[in-house]
Amino acid sequence: MEVVTDTSSIIAVILNEPTKPALIELTQGANFIAPHSVHWEIGNALSAMFKRKRITLEQAKVALQLYRKIPITFVDIQLESAVEIAKQLNIYAYDAYLITCALQHHAPLISLDKGLSKAAKLLNITVLEIKQ
Repeated sequence: MEVVTDTSSIIAVILNEPTKPALIELTQGANFIAPHSVHWEIGNALSAMFKRKRITLEQAKVALQLYRKIPITFVDIQLESAVEIAKQLNIYAYDAYLITCALQHHAPLISLDKGLSKAAKLLNITVLEIKQ
């Protein structure tokens, strides 16, 4: 089964956050796909953590080594569709890219981002959620 993964889920796994075991269990056997933007969002998320003094450069380098081991297939999405979805749902393009990816591939989405999950559900996308 293909599953669209977002940055929040990846960051939780590579930084060993408390949600990591549940995310791994929920996606056991899944084939991860993501729009190309997720790759760059990982770097952006890590740089934001530097600003908040949440991680060190060494921790970021270890996280990036772990990230490289996650088998993610990066796919093209229809930019026009994503822009239309961004307008329709009043969301950022980066979230619309993930939603577009899920729609194009008829795949569920996994995310820890409540806003993204809510937006995806508005378009009848299955959202894999961890039980809290």
